[in-house]
Amino acid sequence: MPDSPRHPAPTDPPTTETRTVRGRSANDVVRGRQHLTRDEVHRLIRAARDNRQGQRDALMLRLAFEHGLRVSELVGLRWSAVDLVHHELRVTRAKGSLDGTHPLQGDTVRALKRYQRDSGRSTGLVFVSERGAPISPDGFRRLLHRLSERVLGVKWHPHALRHACGVHLINQGVDLRTVQQYLGHANIQNTVAYTALTGRPFERLSF
Repeated sequence: MPDSPRHPAPTDPPTTETRTVRGRSANDVVRGRQHLTRDEVHRLIRAARDNRQGQRDALMLRLAFEHGLRVSELVGLRWSAVDLVHHELRVTRAKGSLDGTHPLQGDTVRALKRYQRDSGRSTGLVFVSERGAPISPDGFRRLLHRLSERVLGVKWHPHALRHACGVHLINQGVDLRTVQQYLGHANIQNTVAYTALTGRPFERLSF
C-alpha cells in the first residue's frame, strides 16, 4: 500500500503567554520599558471604576502609584496608617526598606473618605474582598493583569506602578535623595537606576 502523502507538521499557534527573551519578558519587549506612564496609570484608574469593586480597585491603583507601594505594602495597608485629618500616609516598607510618612493629595483624601464611608470600615485592613477577607498579592496581580490587558493591550506587573512613581518624580525634577526617601530605598544606587528608566538621564544637564 503506497505511503500516504506527507504533510508538513502544523506550526504552533501564536501564544499570549509570557516568554523570556534575554532576561526580559515578552511583554517587556513589546512595551520597550518597565514602567507605566502617568497617562497610562490614569487610564487604568478610570477603567477600574467600572469593575464590580470599582471604588476599591481605583483607589488601590492610585495609592500604589502616588506612594510607590509594593504589592505587599498595598494589600497590607491598614486604616491606622491613614491620617485623614492631617492628610498623611504612614508607609511601612517591606524588604528592609525605610519607612516614611507621605503627604496625601487632596483628591486622594477625598477618595479615601468616600471609600471609608461607603465601605463602613475605618479599622483593620483598608482593602478587603466583598466578604471582608484580606486581598492577597496574587489577587491584586490578577486584577492588574486583566485590567491592563483590556485597557492597554499588555499585561503589566504591579511593580510597574512603583517604577511609574519613581520615574514620574524624577521627570518632575525631584532630587535623587528625596526620591530615595520617598521610595524607602536603603541604598541610593537603587534610586539611581530609575534615571535610566526615564530614558532621558541627562536631559537636565546644561553647560
